[in-house]
Amino acid sequence: MKILLTEQCESFTGSIGQGFGYHIVRRKNGFFARRNSKGFVPRDGHWRFIIACAELAQQRLHIADICVSRKELARALNEARIGYLRMFRIRLKSVYNADDILLLSHD
Repeated sequence: MKILLTEQCESFTGSIGQGFGYHIVRRKNGFFARRNSKGFVPRDGHWRFIIACAELAQQRLHIADICVSRKELARALNEARIGYLRMFRIRLKSVYNADDILLLSHD
């Protein structure tokens, strides 16, 4: 998942909360979510991390938007045992943004 920062924010790395098992890292071409290599990662940690980043994007303080590939989103939903069928609630895309994720997260 790529994380797009607001113009006011130059860098945003590290944990955004406990219990996800994911954190934000900086690479040459931007900021990305990364699974913690050590420690416990709950089965729904990936999905909850994506939702948390989408909620931060909605506030537009540090994160402007996120880009999640269909493959990564399907994997996160599968890991959380939510199911790939939930994705049919919105139009199938190759990349999903924060608004799409928030639409998916609300039942």
